[in-house]
Amino acid sequence: MTTDSAFENGTARSRRSRWILLGSLIGLLGLIAIGVGVGVGVGVTRHNSNKSANTSSGASNGNGAASNSSASGDPVQSNPNDPSTFAKDPNLHQSFYALAYTPAGSQLPTCNNSLEDVIKDIQVMSQLTTTIRLYGADCNQSALVLEAIKQTKVNMGVYLGNYPTPDDPTAYTRQRDLIKDAIQTYGTDHILGVTVGNEFMLNYLNANGATDPNSAVGDTGAAILIADINDTRSALQGMNLDKTLPVGNSDAGSYFNTKVLEASDYGMANVHPWFANVTVQTAAGWTAEFFDETNVQPAAKLPNKPKMYIAETGWPTFSSDAGNANNGASDASEANLQVFLDTFVCQANKNGTGYFFFEFKDEPWKDVQFGGVEGWWGLFHSNRTLKRVTIPDCII
Repeated sequence: MTTDSAFENGTARSRRSRWILLGSLIGLLGLIAIGVGVGVGVGVTRHNSNKSANTSSGASNGNGAASNSSASGDPVQSNPNDPSTFAKDPNLHQSFYALAYTPAGSQLPTCNNSLEDVIKDIQVMSQLTTTIRLYGADCNQSALVLEAIKQTKVNMGVYLGNYPTPDDPTAYTRQRDLIKDAIQTYGTDHILGVTVGNEFMLNYLNANGATDPNSAVGDTGAAILIADINDTRSALQGMNLDKTLPVGNSDAGSYFNTKVLEASDYGMANVHPWFANVTVQTAAGWTAEFFDETNVQPAAKLPNKPKMYIAETGWPTFSSDAGNANNGASDASEANLQVFLDTFVCQANKNGTGYFFFEFKDEPWKDVQFGGVEGWWGLFHSNRTLKRVTIPDCII
C-alpha cells in the first residue's frame, strides 16, 4: 500500500482534535486529498437533505420494518418515568463492536448537554453495540453517560476520555478530576478504560512545524503526554478501585509515538478511508490493511504489546458544499455509507478487529462551523432517526 500523506492527515485530524473541547475556536481547514495513506484523517461533514424520509412511530423507516421510535427518533417507553422500559427497534441489531460518541452540547464553553438527551442516545446505541468511547470529560459528560447507563439498565461499557491539548495546560487536570468524580459516584462496573489524549501528537507536531512523531520534536510532545498517562494511572491506583482500569491513548493512525505506546495499555487509531481517496468499494479492505500494517504489527513488536483498536472509521453521507461532496473516488452519500457498512462491519467482526464506528449520529454544529462533510458521519440524523441504510445483522 502507498505511504500516507502527513500533510493531509495533519490537516483533517487537527480539525477533529478540536471538535470536542475547542469547537468554537477553530475554523474550516481545507480537505486536501494527497494519497492513499492519508486515511488516518478525521470524519468530515455530511449534511442530509432527506431528513424527512426517516422513521416515525409505527411507520416504515425505509427498510420495510416498523419502528418502535417516535417521530423524533426517540425510543418509546412503556413507563414514561422509567428509561429502562424503552421499546426495541426491529431495524437495529447489536452488530457493531463499538461506536464513537460525544453527547450533544459537550463543547466548552457552552456545555448545554442534558441527561435526558444522553438517556435517549444510550437507549438507541444499546441496540447497536455494547461498547462506546468518549473523547473528553468536559461538561460532565462522563457522569451523564454513566447515569444514563444506570437508568436504562442496558449492557454497555464505556471508555472514558481525557482530551488534553498542547495549548491548554489546564485541560488535562480539569478533565482528570471530572473523571475521578464520575468513578467515585458510579464505580467501575461500566468503565472499560480511560483514554488519555486524542490526536495530541498530531496537534503537537502541527503546532511545532514537524511531521514525524518519533523525531526529537515528537519525543518532546510525547513526554508531556506520557506524564499525563502516568498521572492518570497513579490517580486510579490511588482510588483503591475494585478492578484495574487500563489507560490508553488515541491518535491519528500514523501519528503514534513509540514511547507513548510503550506507556499505554492500549492504542486507538483513527483510520478513515475517505481521506485516503480510495473508492468506497475498496474502503473496507484498505482500512483493514492500513490498520494492520501501520498500527497492529508495530504495536505487537513493543515490549508491552498494547492492544490496538480502530478509534474511528466510517463514511460521510453528505457535504454542505459541492467541493467536498466527493473524495476524488467516491461520493459522500447514504448509498456509499451502506456499501461501507456491508463490506466492513461483519468482516471486521469475523476477523476479531476492535473498532469504534464513526459515528452514532450527525452533529450539525460541526456543519455550522466547518462546512463540508464535518457534521454528517452519523448512522442516524441528529434527531436519532435512522438514515436510509440497513444495519448489518451479524451480532458479535
